[in-house]
Amino acid sequence: MTAITSTPYSRDLGDELRRLRETSTSFHGRAMAVQLGWDPSKVSDIELGKVRATEVDLVQYIATCGKDINFANEFRGRYYNAFDLFFAQVPDNVRTIAMTEAMATKISSFDILTIHGLMQAEGYARQLFVDSHIEAPDDIEALVQARMDRQTILRRPNRPECVFYLHELALRMPFGDARLREDQYLRLLFNTHILRIVPANICAFRSPATLYEFGKAAPVVYSDSDTAQVWAQDNVAVARTRRLFQRLDAVALDAEQSKRKLAEYVSGLREDPHGGGTDLA
Repeated sequence: MTAITSTPYSRDLGDELRRLRETSTSFHGRAMAVQLGWDPSKVSDIELGKVRATEVDLVQYIATCGKDINFANEFRGRYYNAFDLFFAQVPDNVRTIAMTEAMATKISSFDILTIHGLMQAEGYARQLFVDSHIEAPDDIEALVQARMDRQTILRRPNRPECVFYLHELALRMPFGDARLREDQYLRLLFNTHILRIVPANICAFRSPATLYEFGKAAPVVYSDSDTAQVWAQDNVAVARTRRLFQRLDAVALDAEQSKRKLAEYVSGLREDPHGGGTDLA
């Protein structure tokens, strides 16, 4: 067992082991350690993703949970890169990002063409999945519900400190019908205390990014596309992302200006007699 910097994926897989123990055995953590002949802290450290378990450790742990070698090999294949400072996942992974958001003490985000998942109205999220033509139709409602469930962190008493930088291009996208866009604009309008709009004439930014910060774990940068979720915990990547948000803070509208900008978009939709929205360009 090797002590090493934990990552979002190591914490996710460690939590998966914890759930496996709780659903497949009657052991609590200390009893599991006794059963395996381990130091009591070892089970806790592995389940928290704080240390890298050896292959022998994993096989022993998984076998104690009653799983066979095929299960162990599949898990080991995923665990192999769990502590990498750069790693990618399939785009529909929900567990790692939900767990990361739940643990974060601060979330800073920048989005260009779409609105961040934590700020999406339900209709907007559904339309995103429908228009992508990537997700299987039968999976869309489950994906929408998972995205809505993630948003509960913003209603917690100990919710993370958040700031969402949103490029004005995302507001201009001809997305869904007028009612859907108005619903999404209003959702943003009621959250301008954590929203900063980047004006359309600011074009120096090329890609979205989210920086997650934690009380005890290292900060991590996240970005996604239609093909992959990418995580970076390298010091250089984190430093570059911090500079991105310093630049955004200098050019973005403040909360009151962002509210006025959003009100303009709502008014534009309501003034259109055909329901298609005004020409906002």
